[in-house]
Amino acid sequence: MPDQDMESNVREYINSQPEKVRIRLLRIRDLVYQAVPEAIEVWNYNLPSYALVEGGKRDKQIMMAGYRSHIGFYPHPSVISHFSADLKGLKTGKGSVQFPLNQPLPEQLILDMITYRKHMIDELQDK
Repeated sequence: MPDQDMESNVREYINSQPEKVRIRLLRIRDLVYQAVPEAIEVWNYNLPSYALVEGGKRDKQIMMAGYRSHIGFYPHPSVISHFSADLKGLKTGKGSVQFPLNQPLPEQLILDMITYRKHMIDELQDK
């Protein structure tokens, strides 16, 4: 059962963002649920996060954050590595990518990244 406080924290965080940020955060949220309908919205590191499996801790979550000039998307270091060619031209870190607000959100890429991460988690759990 979802935790009401976590849902409230996520809702408050997203609603407190400027419109340009809020719209993108909501779209990423939609993409998470499109890729993984059973994802569980949680509040982790003071950020909206999505556990891709029940009870999934940080390493089994996708996180996102709104900033003044970009959206921070935190899928997992292995995802960033796997999609490195597709992420050329974007600022990336070990497990993160920044999607600038002055560019269209790469929805298909985000969907592919989420799907890939979920597949990886499922494979690890099957072993």
